[in-house]
Amino acid sequence: MRRKKPLYRSVNTRTRGVFHNSGGDYRWSRRREDRLHDGAMPGKQRRGLDYTPLFKFLLSRLGDDWDAVHAEAVARLDRPEPIFWMVARSDAEKSPFVLIGETAYYSGLFVDADNRLRLVDPDLRVEHMEPGCACCTHTFNGVPFTRKYDPSAG
Repeated sequence: MRRKKPLYRSVNTRTRGVFHNSGGDYRWSRRREDRLHDGAMPGKQRRGLDYTPLFKFLLSRLGDDWDAVHAEAVARLDRPEPIFWMVARSDAEKSPFVLIGETAYYSGLFVDADNRLRLVDPDLRVEHMEPGCACCTHTFNGVPFTRKYDPSAG
């Protein structure tokens, strides 16, 4: 049996002029007096991974049984946390949309009483979304915003 493709992909982190949250995390913390030094460097941040395939997978499974969707997603991920960037765990976490990165918006999801994956706001469309600046390409569920930036709206 063939293994299914992972729900994440590597981002080209070696491209000239493109920075993916790189920096000297350890460099700035190693000489701090208040930190206990056990000789080991602190844990690495996960850089260079794109979870767009996961978000599209979740959107394609609307109305499906959550236990089956969650099990398949976890089996195809490096870690389970990105699932809950989009899927609310409680009523307090529900949001009509979530912002992933600087300009990528996705529909907010939740699990209903029948254990089905649902949209928080099924009426929300790309036409309702307005960009926060004129210089970037903003997207909603992978589709570029249709409205233009309005500086007087802020």
